[in-house]
Amino acid sequence: MKAVIIQNQRLRKIMRRVISGLLLFALMLLTVILYCNHAVKSQTAAYIYKSVADLPVMKTALVPGTSEKLRSGSDNPYFENRIAATVQLYNHHKISYIVVSGDNRSTGYNEPADMKRALMLRGIPKEKIYTDYAGLRTFDSVVRCKAIFGQDSIIVVSQRFQNERAVFIANHKGIYALAFDAKDVSFSFGIQVQLRELLARVAVFTDLFLLQTQPHHLGNKILIAG
Repeated sequence: MKAVIIQNQRLRKIMRRVISGLLLFALMLLTVILYCNHAVKSQTAAYIYKSVADLPVMKTALVPGTSEKLRSGSDNPYFENRIAATVQLYNHHKISYIVVSGDNRSTGYNEPADMKRALMLRGIPKEKIYTDYAGLRTFDSVVRCKAIFGQDSIIVVSQRFQNERAVFIANHKGIYALAFDAKDVSFSFGIQVQLRELLARVAVFTDLFLLQTQPHHLGNKILIAG
């Protein structure tokens, strides 16, 4: 009986240590997430615009990709709002060229082609739009804008959460980046995206400062006219 009691006491001690370790890990992870989120926000606030009138003129806009349709088959408001914001900038002569950059890894799913078609349907000439089919993630899209398309200054057009991250990446990769906020979606609709964004910001710090990550694909340069 005494042996059983001693064994149970040992097990309780082990469990307390395990729980304490897990709580410590969770606290450290939360601290890292909060720090990365704060750093991205604070270091990019001055470069992000909501007003077209206040936004400086630049040659090229970068539009990061997202799916045109939701899984339900309905229109994706992230996609629609980015397209609308890009058209607004072009029509106000804030940009002359557009790089649409996104995922094209599977048959029947082509973010750059969908964005290009949507922009053309809204009156932007085909020759003003450049497609980047290797923008597998925001990091790749931003870095390739300089490495492939030769642009060392850009306006990123997306929702605020992605604009902050894209500008942060750009400014640590030798690219002068501003951003224009497309209309966002409601918090309840986009809560999963917002939660995922917190982890994406930790990944950015890992890519930039720990792993020195490079885009998945590079290749031949594509010169933008003008």
